[in-house]
Amino acid sequence: MRNLEIAELFHEMADLLELRPAESVFRIRAYRRAAQQLEGLAEDAVDALAAGRKIPGIGAGLAAQIREFAEHGTVGELERLRQDLPRGVRQLMGVGGVGPKTARLVYERLGIDSVEKLEAACRSGAIATVPGMRQRSCENLLRAIEAWKLRTARMPLARALDLAGPIVQALRAAPGTREVEVAGSLRRRCETVGDVDLLVTSERPDAALERFATLPQVAAVLVRGETKCSIRHREGIQVDLRVVAPDAFGAALQYFTGSQAHNIRVRELAVRRGLKVNEYGVFDARGRRLGGATEAEVYGALGLPWIPAELREDTGEVEAALGPGLPELVEPGQIRGDLHAHTDWSDGHHPLEALVAAAEARGYEYVVVSDHSRSTTIANGLEPERVRQQIRRIRELQPRHRVRILAGSECDILADGSLDLPDDLLAELDVVLAAVHSRFRQPGPEMTARICRALEHPAVRVLVHPTGRRLGTREPYEVDLERVLATARAHGKAVEINASPERLDLKDVHARRARDLGVPVAIATDTHHLRELDHMALGVAIARRAWIGPAQVVNALPLEGFLAWARNPAEARDSLARGGPSG
Repeated sequence: MRNLEIAELFHEMADLLELRPAESVFRIRAYRRAAQQLEGLAEDAVDALAAGRKIPGIGAGLAAQIREFAEHGTVGELERLRQDLPRGVRQLMGVGGVGPKTARLVYERLGIDSVEKLEAACRSGAIATVPGMRQRSCENLLRAIEAWKLRTARMPLARALDLAGPIVQALRAAPGTREVEVAGSLRRRCETVGDVDLLVTSERPDAALERFATLPQVAAVLVRGETKCSIRHREGIQVDLRVVAPDAFGAALQYFTGSQAHNIRVRELAVRRGLKVNEYGVFDARGRRLGGATEAEVYGALGLPWIPAELREDTGEVEAALGPGLPELVEPGQIRGDLHAHTDWSDGHHPLEALVAAAEARGYEYVVVSDHSRSTTIANGLEPERVRQQIRRIRELQPRHRVRILAGSECDILADGSLDLPDDLLAELDVVLAAVHSRFRQPGPEMTARICRALEHPAVRVLVHPTGRRLGTREPYEVDLERVLATARAHGKAVEINASPERLDLKDVHARRARDLGVPVAIATDTHHLRELDHMALGVAIARRAWIGPAQVVNALPLEGFLAWARNPAEARDSLARGGPSG
C-alpha cells in the first residue's frame, strides 16, 4: 500500500508540474514513469532503497523524495507545488476530460478555480470563450461534472473495503472484543457506499470505543457516547461504530446491514405473523424475545432461511425465501480461472511468466493471456505477427506449469463491428475476448449493431466490459443492452462482469438481466498489475448481487468443461442456461 500512496503523490506532482507553462516535459515524464514503476513493484520501495537496491526508473532525486515520504508522510516539493495554485484548480482535474492543460486554461481565462464555477460557466455559455471549447465540449463537461458529484458523494466499493479492513483489524485487537462485523451497504457490496457501518460486541465497550476514536486514520471525532462513536476518516468518509450486546448482535447486524427496503419487507412479514422485529431482536406479542443473537435466529423466527447480505435489496429475495427458495450464489472459491489478464506484451506491468506463476499460486486451473490487439495503440496493442509470437511463447512455457495457459486476445471491435485481427489468426487463439475501445459516442443503433455483429463472429467467446463505463469518470455508451444480451444468448457467448474496481461492468442490475435470460457470464479481473488478480472477489460480489450461481459462470467450469465451451459455445449454451454442472 505504501508504494501506491507514493505513486499517487508522484502522479499528482506530474499533474501540478504540467499546470506550470514553462515546466520541462522530461521532468513531468520522469514522475509519471516513477509512479508506474511503483504501481507494479512487488516489494516495498522504501525497504528496497533502505537495503541499497535500485528501482528502475527512479534516480537519486526521486529516491530521496521516497525516503522523505517514509519519514514525514509527505514530500516538501509537493507541498510547495500545492501552494502555487488554488486548491480548486487541482480539484478540476478530478472531472473526467479536464486534464492539467484544460484546468490551467479555464483558470487563466475565466478565473475558474472550482467545479461549481466550471459548471456555472458551462451552463451560462461563458466556457465557449475559452479556445477549443465548443458546444459538444460543454455538454461533455456537464455530464462529467454530474459523474464527479456522484463519485465524490459516495466512495467506490473497493476503496471502502480497503479503508475498512485496517479498522476492523484494530478493533479485533482491542481488549475484550468478541465479534466485529461490517454492516450497511459495504456488507451488501454495493458498488459505491455513502458511509461505513461497523458493529462490535465487547466485554469492554470503553476499550473498543477508545481504540476506534484514536486510530491514526481519524481526521475528527464527530460523536462519542457510551455505545456509539462516529468519526470522519482522513479520506472524508464517515465511519460509525456501535457496540451491541451479544444476545442482540445478530438482530443489530441484520438491521444495520439493510437495505431499508429489505428491512421494511421483513417488518411487514413480522407484523402479519404477530411479531415485532428491530435491532434488538424478534419479539412476540407478549414481549418475549424469540431470537437475536445471530442473523439466522432473526430470519428463522420469521419462518425464513438466512438471506445472503448481497440479496437484501427487496428485489424478490423475501418472496423467493418464502416460496421456491433462494438461489445458489457463486462463491470466490468456485472460480477456476481468470479469463482477462494483460502482460507487458501490451499494457500490463509484468512479464507473461509472472502472470502465469501468480495464477498458479492462486490455485487456478487455467488463465487466459488476453493482451490488446493492434488498434488499441495507446495500450501497445499487438500486431498480428506479435500475436503469433506470443502464442508460440505460451506453447513453449506450458510444459513448465501445472496451470493451463490459454492464448487469447482482447480484440478490438472496430466501428463497423468487424474484428481487429484476421480470421485465420483468431482461429489460432484459444479464447477471443471482444471489446469496444474507440468511438464511445457512436449513436445507440450503430453501437448496438456493432457489438451484435462482433458477438455473431464465430471466433468470439466473451464480450468484455460490455457497457464501457468507468465508475465516476465515463458513462456507459449508448447501447440496446437487451438486444446485445439476446444476441449473446442466441450464440452461446458470454458477457463479462469486469471486476476492475473502476469498471464493475456489467453492473448488478444488468448482470441480473443476463442471468434471467440465461446468458453465460464470465467473471474476470482485467488485470494489468499482479495484485489486481485479487479483484476477482469484487466481480464475484457483483455476480452474487445479480443472483448468479456457479452453473452460469463459464470460468467456474473445470478445465475440460471450459475448453469444451470455448470450442463450441453454442453447443454448450443449453447446458449453461439450464444451470448444468460446474464440476
